[in-house]
Amino acid sequence: MITIHTASLAASWFAQENAAPFKPEFIEGAAATIVRILWLIPAIPMLAAGLIALLKQPQRRLAAALAIGGLGCSLLLAIAAFGHVLTSWHAGAATREVVNFNWFDMGATQLQLGWLLDPLAAVMLVMVTFVGLLIFIYSTGYMAHDENFTRFFCFLSLFAGGMLGVLIANSLLLLFMCWEIVGLTSYLLIGFWYHKPSAAAAAKKAFLTTRIGDIFFLLGIVWLFAQTGTLLFYNVGFGAIESRALTTLLAQPAALGLSAATAIGLLIFAGAAGKSGQLPLHVWLPDAMEGPTPVSALIHAATMVAAGVYLVARVYPLMSASLHPGTPTISLTVVAWVGALTALFGALVAVAQNDIKRILAYSTVSQLGYMMVGLAVGGVAVGMFHLITHAFFKALLFLGAGSVIHGCHEEQDIRHMGGLRHSMPWTFWTYCCGMLALSGFPLFFSGFWSKDAIIGSAHNWPVSQGPFVLLLIGALLTAFYMTRQVSYVFFGKWRGHGTPHESPSVMTMPLAILAVFAVGLGFFGTPAWPWFSSFLESKPVAFDGLAGFNEPGLVLLMTFSSLLVFAGLGVGWWLYARRPIAAPALAPFHKHRQEHGDEESTAPGEIVDVLEKASPSIWAFLAGRMFFDEFYEATVLRWYGWLASLAGWLDRRVWGGLVSAVSDSFRGLGWFNKNLDSQGIDGIFDKGCEELVTGGGVLAWLQAGRTPGYLRMLAFGVLLLAGLALVVGAAMGQVRL
Repeated sequence: MITIHTASLAASWFAQENAAPFKPEFIEGAAATIVRILWLIPAIPMLAAGLIALLKQPQRRLAAALAIGGLGCSLLLAIAAFGHVLTSWHAGAATREVVNFNWFDMGATQLQLGWLLDPLAAVMLVMVTFVGLLIFIYSTGYMAHDENFTRFFCFLSLFAGGMLGVLIANSLLLLFMCWEIVGLTSYLLIGFWYHKPSAAAAAKKAFLTTRIGDIFFLLGIVWLFAQTGTLLFYNVGFGAIESRALTTLLAQPAALGLSAATAIGLLIFAGAAGKSGQLPLHVWLPDAMEGPTPVSALIHAATMVAAGVYLVARVYPLMSASLHPGTPTISLTVVAWVGALTALFGALVAVAQNDIKRILAYSTVSQLGYMMVGLAVGGVAVGMFHLITHAFFKALLFLGAGSVIHGCHEEQDIRHMGGLRHSMPWTFWTYCCGMLALSGFPLFFSGFWSKDAIIGSAHNWPVSQGPFVLLLIGALLTAFYMTRQVSYVFFGKWRGHGTPHESPSVMTMPLAILAVFAVGLGFFGTPAWPWFSSFLESKPVAFDGLAGFNEPGLVLLMTFSSLLVFAGLGVGWWLYARRPIAAPALAPFHKHRQEHGDEESTAPGEIVDVLEKASPSIWAFLAGRMFFDEFYEATVLRWYGWLASLAGWLDRRVWGGLVSAVSDSFRGLGWFNKNLDSQGIDGIFDKGCEELVTGGGVLAWLQAGRTPGYLRMLAFGVLLLAGLALVVGAAMGQVRL
């Protein structure tokens, strides 16, 4: 049975209503059509992936066409769904529509799945399909010479389909299914160049690390189902995150004085922390750079890491449920502190990295921390606004980095670049847009508005000012390390091999489109026109102009945040761009090649960073990523290694010995039984049978059935008896012979 029902989102995400369900035939017009076919948005890319899997390797154009065409169809459907929600919002009608159906029955219990369309899902669907489509198009140029081009687009299409399934799911179980598709395809894409040991290791690391979070996530799912009897988010007031279920969960105690709602929320957040690279499960995310650059852009911008933030936003009613409404919950407090520490950690480590993609990877770790803090201290709209803006400018930065790598003959070390603003102007200007948006350059770039909304919410958080301070330091560092990266790559003189060149238009055009959004999206979330938050919360929106900045302390806070950004940009320019970074002296071999006019004559040696010169020990600590991997190697992995060795010894010596002893004893019993059977029982039986056969043969000879023979035997017997009688009589003296 399939039911479709609608519900109106209240200003508070905790408020719920009891709208009656409608049968599909009673929903008229576009509403019924859009809701019914919403499942096609993830299904079409998945179908495209299946078709591409059947293609032969040389069918490259068809593979790319299927992947791009499939995601393009999903984009059109996502735009239609967004338009429907937008129209309903303006008309004051329902802004949440749900389709639920029975998957299978377990006795009297029905396990239901479903999909939903609400403002949160609608805006995410458009973002993922649009950014993903640009990345797909870019990939046709970046992967043009890869021999596994067809397989790449198969994995890429399945990856996008899994993420879109996460977005439309109205069931935590369906979300988890698609969540695992995302995890599988991330493994396949990160390790796409599996012939490289580093890529294969990074893929395994990503898969296993995220599985740790997923174990806790699965425990939360099972616990939630045990307590509520459903995994549907919304079901006419009876969903798992609706008021009835939340009341039950708040009343149910768990360990350590926590309620079931808090405990389940923390378990689900552990899954989100794994996917979104939060401390301490962040270690897989920087190593994911071993995959092709389009994969890095897709993972870091539009799909995988966004899934964890989206999950927290989707279950926000559960995370914020409290017996005292308006007070921060334990779940959100944990989310805020983990996010703040992650934001600072990622920014610090990014300062000391030299790989162009690894700098951006740690930047993603940092920005994901900002998003988590935004969700915890400001609500869904605050955190999700930064997710949306970040998706565009981080996709721009990763694709820009891919363009740089492509133009620099696969070089990724920023110390071996320089001066690219002249040879790669399109990449330079678009990259600068992404860099300024990420840095939070005041007023004109989207990152400023979304980042400052989070910092302002953290400042007003009643629990602690700790996250606020950590985020301010992170903002300063972000502007600094991005200025450092741009200075190394685009300013100074060329310090690498060969001659750099601009990328083809199929790669630069997506950069230009993303640059426009990196600038313009911020104006949808300014205090003067808070369109984004009003849309997500289904509240009326109006242009307030300067009146929107009248909140006490808002202008002062924005000014202080801007000064920090300017300070980071200024220090970065002073240290790295004010004077060109000179390449070290050429090695004799390369100097000889230079003298003979070889184009690969400018191979530099190692450049020592100015900060490394100032403090080698701190630099080594940050460049070593604060030695998290080494710490895990020395503790967790060594512990598991010891456990594995112990298990192996027990298996060989103890359990194996016991099994061998039991086996030997049964083997001995088998030998005894065999001999007893063959020599004893079978021998006696066989001997008796032989005697019976012999006796039977004699009797058979006697009983031949011939009358003359019988008469002769009778005569012989008479004579024998007569002779015997005479002998006996003579012996007794009664007969005289």
